[in-house]
Amino acid sequence: MSHPIDHEPFGRLFDRLAARPLFMCGFRPFFLATAVYAVLLLLMWQGFLAAGLGVPAVPGGPVVWHAHELMFGFGLAAVAGFLLTAVPEFTATPAFGRRIAIGMVLLWTAARLAFWLSGTLGLAGEVLAALLNVGFLGALIVIVAPRLWRDPERRHLAFLWGLGAMWIALAGFHADALGGAYPMRWVRAGVGVMMVLIVVALSRISMRIVNDALDAERLRRDGGTTRRHGEDDDLPGYRARPPRRNLAIFGVALYTVVEFVLPGSVIAGWVALAAAAAVLNLLNDWHVGRALLSRWAFMLYAVYWLMAAGYALIGLSLLGAPVAPSAGLHLLTAGAMGVSIFGVLCIAGRTHAGHELDLRPWVLVAAAGLVAAALARAAAGLPGMPVAGLQAMSVAAWVLGYGLAARYLGAVFVGPRPDSGTGCEEVMNEAGAA
Repeated sequence: MSHPIDHEPFGRLFDRLAARPLFMCGFRPFFLATAVYAVLLLLMWQGFLAAGLGVPAVPGGPVVWHAHELMFGFGLAAVAGFLLTAVPEFTATPAFGRRIAIGMVLLWTAARLAFWLSGTLGLAGEVLAALLNVGFLGALIVIVAPRLWRDPERRHLAFLWGLGAMWIALAGFHADALGGAYPMRWVRAGVGVMMVLIVVALSRISMRIVNDALDAERLRRDGGTTRRHGEDDDLPGYRARPPRRNLAIFGVALYTVVEFVLPGSVIAGWVALAAAAAVLNLLNDWHVGRALLSRWAFMLYAVYWLMAAGYALIGLSLLGAPVAPSAGLHLLTAGAMGVSIFGVLCIAGRTHAGHELDLRPWVLVAAAGLVAAALARAAAGLPGMPVAGLQAMSVAAWVLGYGLAARYLGAVFVGPRPDSGTGCEEVMNEAGAA
């Protein structure tokens, strides 16, 4: 005689899991996964490059696995963690529940496993990997889109358009893989979309970070006396001006489209240089004096320099300069993407977990390591350079940076809030105010 399946133990297990601080907010498990996965991927990649150790067999080969997982695994984990926390804050709506955090992390993990096994399981594995990866990003869009759209001023719809473009790139990748075509063109398109998302996100984060640095500089000048901007104040205020931001987004998006339609063309080279110029123009908003040299402001400032340099190197390469296009591409991925994600983990991750910003030396060491990783990997694309040695240096510096992040931020993400907060709000004071 058959008996109904008892689901109660599974329900209790889920409830105990959901009660842990790790799943209090969407950013906690995703930011932890971001840091750990960054280390794992690069250690495996260096093992393949240096010793021929095996990496998962996927359609397209090892380079495709490496590129897909850095962009659509590591990169999208950070994007998911950021948006699941930022969208409620931006739209003044309640935080997403713990069940959403657990469900999305499980879906992301299943997508990673399915892609890793896609070459081993044949067509069925490829189909499963496509469904789970595209489904993960689709689920994220479904979760955040209503709140972004219903926001009365609709000030943050750029995130929704960026997610939609990334979904197209991810779906295109798996469609090419299933059809037997080499799918790297879609990864490169995804890089362009990621650069746009970085510009959009940093414009929000920088408004607080740079102005906090300016306030600290005013306090230093006044010997501890608080003074508001505009009261006999020769320090400028900071604003992420829409015209410059929109021009940079347009330049990056235009290059992404041209490079997709006319890969390797001279036209794409000139447009890449235009994108670099547009990003450099965006930096004019940041020139606020000594306050720019504070660790957090300068870290975000460096992201745009890496982005501009990446597009400049790509443009020069396409116009015939003796440099591999991969040099510029790695300044965008290991550089602009790697450093910006690290900055978001440090800033949004700590403050929304109830901690003040971390002023310990490890932050500077990790950030410097990530910049060094990007520069070393880009240098490997220059003529006459020791490629293997520079690649190994790049991996070591990257692993140092994200290894430190996993060590010091991981404890924050899995632990309880140390303040009076009970959810995903920023640091609360003793009176219960953010």
